[in-house]
Amino acid sequence: MTVPAGRRIAVVLFNLGGPDDQASVRPFLFNLFSDPAIIGLPAPFRTLLAGLISSRREKAAQANYALMGGGSPLLPETRRQAAALEQAVAGLLPDDEVRAFIAMRYWSPLSEETAVDVAAFGPDEIVLLPLYPQFSTTTTESSLKRWAEVYAGSGVSRTVCCYPEAAGWIEAQAAGVRDRLAEAADRPVRVLFSAHGIPESLIAKKGDPYQEQIESTCAAIAARVGLADDAWAICYQSRVGPMKWLGPSTSEAIAQAGRDGVGVVVTPVAFVSEHIETLVELDIEYAELAHSLGVARYLRAPAVGLAAPFIETLARATVEALGRGGVAPFGPGCRGGWKACPHRKEREAA
Repeated sequence: MTVPAGRRIAVVLFNLGGPDDQASVRPFLFNLFSDPAIIGLPAPFRTLLAGLISSRREKAAQANYALMGGGSPLLPETRRQAAALEQAVAGLLPDDEVRAFIAMRYWSPLSEETAVDVAAFGPDEIVLLPLYPQFSTTTTESSLKRWAEVYAGSGVSRTVCCYPEAAGWIEAQAAGVRDRLAEAADRPVRVLFSAHGIPESLIAKKGDPYQEQIESTCAAIAARVGLADDAWAICYQSRVGPMKWLGPSTSEAIAQAGRDGVGVVVTPVAFVSEHIETLVELDIEYAELAHSLGVARYLRAPAVGLAAPFIETLARATVEALGRGGVAPFGPGCRGGWKACPHRKEREAA
């Protein structure tokens, strides 16, 4: 498809968001647990439960955010990513005016705030680009649904639904793993690819492709690094509530490494920025667990952040989306026939 020049292009980056300070922890938690993608109860009951959960978790969450200076570093990091992406896309499309916007799901800048800013920009084209490499109903679908509810401005929209095996994303992850393996030197270590968990019921009942995409991401990184099959494993963190979640958990994987007499290189494979799940859960809680279990070495690969191959992936995903319509992955997406996959839904509706 021929892409005309001289356009106003808005790239909307989606992420979950995080509280700015101690006072915003409780409302952030309330917004999180009010999302029907997180708690699937009817609205009145979900609102009541969200209020109860956010109240009970406020102090513990505040203590964790205090370890990072009082609030989440996610927004500042996302702003840097947006600026880098804007520059990269402008380099690929020098005749167009490109602006990157940030739409957070649970804290400012919320989608409804960003929708006003994008409409004021008056774009000709819009690329919706989640900062979730793997698609899930709990993240990408929720963010895209909210955007569709609140945006009423100009522009033809295209959506990048996922990029679990995009070359630059995989290379950025692989580089972090290589650095930590070099640090481990000759000491035996196992690479643990740690992803945010979701309930197993979302896979079975909703047809959520998340687990498949996590597995394809990890296999691609392992191949890129040259890891033997027994030198890496997938695990899941951040479990909440009594439901059965994807496993094994990261804590179980660390314990198994201890029993096997090897150290670990823990790699966040579903997070593109440092935030509470990496800086507190991985760097502090799991590091302490590893020490208590006598794990020989505990190393953690960084989130990709501003790594050049990752920003290049986002830029090329944006440009590719402008040359097509609708919803599609950048690079390989789902392999199975997952009913929640938006690309599949669009093809079936055509």
